[in-house]
Amino acid sequence: MTEPQSRAPASPASPANPASPVDVAGSPAGPDAPGAAAPRSAPPPAARLSRLGEVPHLGLVAALALLAVVGLVTVPDTFASASNLVGILSLAATIGVITVGATFVIIGGGIDLSVGAVMALASVWATTLATQSYGPLVMIVCAVLVGAGAGLVNGLLIAYGRLVPFIATLAMLVAARGLAQRMSDRRTQLVQQGNQAIVDLSTTRVLGVPVLVYIFAVVVAAGWVLLNRTTFGRRTYAVGGNPEAARLAGIDVRRHTMWLYALSGLCCGIAAVLIMARTTTGSSTHGDLYELDAIAAVIIGGTLLTGGRGSIIGSILGLLIFTVITNLFILNGLNTSDQLIAKGLIIVVAVLLQRRSLRSPT
Repeated sequence: MTEPQSRAPASPASPANPASPVDVAGSPAGPDAPGAAAPRSAPPPAARLSRLGEVPHLGLVAALALLAVVGLVTVPDTFASASNLVGILSLAATIGVITVGATFVIIGGGIDLSVGAVMALASVWATTLATQSYGPLVMIVCAVLVGAGAGLVNGLLIAYGRLVPFIATLAMLVAARGLAQRMSDRRTQLVQQGNQAIVDLSTTRVLGVPVLVYIFAVVVAAGWVLLNRTTFGRRTYAVGGNPEAARLAGIDVRRHTMWLYALSGLCCGIAAVLIMARTTTGSSTHGDLYELDAIAAVIIGGTLLTGGRGSIIGSILGLLIFTVITNLFILNGLNTSDQLIAKGLIIVVAVLLQRRSLRSPT
């Protein structure tokens, strides 16, 4: 007969062997046991700095802080005044609304050169005597519809007419500016007294801030939600990153592109209302070079010109940097040409940094 098999030795975790505790995974839990996890230590300073560099928009915030320091040092009495800060926000509001629309278009892989001219056309159309006779509400609706309609034409030409975005929007820039000049006979059209509600958007203040700044904040918040919390936003990133892959995934790329340009035009219409409130006029000269300021703000904010990456918050921070630079040049009595040179250098540096980040391994 065979002898009965001996029992297996008691597990180290059993009460018979309490001197050898184990962890939950069954391996010895002593600090010197083989395979024991080493105690965690604080990351080295280099790793902490690396993680700090990954904080979104940290560089933009640092640049804004540096500009604020420059303002406090060079013109301390004027720069930090409440009126000057409100002036910066009011100046940023009009271009900022346009920048929100430009961010969507550029993330989607396009470009819109017509935003300034479309805004001018919307302001002129809304301030004609015929439109003003219907009251301020009709003026606002007219400006928004004209802007959205021009953007929709851009989108149709690009998405279904197969025109290059640069060419299509350049043609719209020339045509919209010419139509605005034709409608106004190259004259500045004043907002009439009966439509004071338009002007009140700039003069009425809530907690010391003009209403138009709150409108700007609402547009930014709506743009952020649309880009980051909706299917439309996800499709925008997909279309800009790889249109063919987006098409294979079931996205109607042409229709989505059309709506992106319509959204940009809608923002131009809202901006037209804001500039009418600020200047109490509609003019074919409104929005001159606004397209460059908007595109530059988007680039400074980290959005790739090739599409597929970007953010609303980054674009607004880029816009604030440009606006503060303009304000500092004015307060210090510096030449406007020097201001343009400084902006050009900033754009070049931003694009070079983008290319470097794309080449660096992830």
